[in-house]
Amino acid sequence: MIPKSLVSQLVFEPADTYHAQSKENLSSHRLADFRKCPLLYHWKLTGLAKDEDSSAYLIGRATHTMILEGRQKFDAEYIVSDGPINPQTGKPFGCNTKAYAQWLDQQTKAILTAKQAHEIEMMAQGVMAHPLAKQLLVLGTAESVVRTRWQNVDCQIRIDWLSHMLGAGIVDLKTTGDLNYFEADARRFGYVHQLAFYRSVAAAAAMIDPRDLPVHLIAIEKSEPYRCGVWRMGEDVLAIAQRENEDAVKRLRQCRQSNVWPTGFEELRTFDWM
Repeated sequence: MIPKSLVSQLVFEPADTYHAQSKENLSSHRLADFRKCPLLYHWKLTGLAKDEDSSAYLIGRATHTMILEGRQKFDAEYIVSDGPINPQTGKPFGCNTKAYAQWLDQQTKAILTAKQAHEIEMMAQGVMAHPLAKQLLVLGTAESVVRTRWQNVDCQIRIDWLSHMLGAGIVDLKTTGDLNYFEADARRFGYVHQLAFYRSVAAAAAMIDPRDLPVHLIAIEKSEPYRCGVWRMGEDVLAIAQRENEDAVKRLRQCRQSNVWPTGFEELRTFDWM
């Protein structure tokens, strides 16, 4: 069960509102930028560099909405269409045509193609077909925001799913190209550090021990046969990631104080392997 002290801290707001506050509150995404390169973090925070918003991110967000928030929320936020139909061909105008551009300007929702919507439907079915994933998602809270001070820095998190099932805790949903390589992708994309940050901030807000918040990952393939897998994050792995996050936040405070933002490659390196 989610501690009542954490439930009382939850905030519900649109994603745009959440992201707009990333300048004042450290997020897992911004911390990942800093761990990679303090200068990159600084450039993104000051607008010198921007986050990419590719079609993959759009599908990921829409998949989260469908699976975690339901069909009604999905229909309220997305339109499924391949665009206006060319009466001469009976097929949609190309996305580079004037007719498509005029149609696009009139839309008030994010647009998914019929193919993209089908893939999302299949991913949703794949998750619900997995008994453990379905159990984790039976009862809980989607897209809840927590803000608090952690490691002397104002922080914020947006948790995919807080399960109310006993022993479930924080649940994060990821899409993947191939489930066989998901564990390697999780390391490459820093998912462990992300979830350790979520757990630390949530625990700080609730004033509980982070170890009292279990963490699970649900991964769903983006193509046939839409396999789904569930992982419980090991305590040792989360503890290591938490320490590394704490070290990164300490360095962040130092960079803020000195206004010096290194790249991480200032020193001479030796290339001594084949």
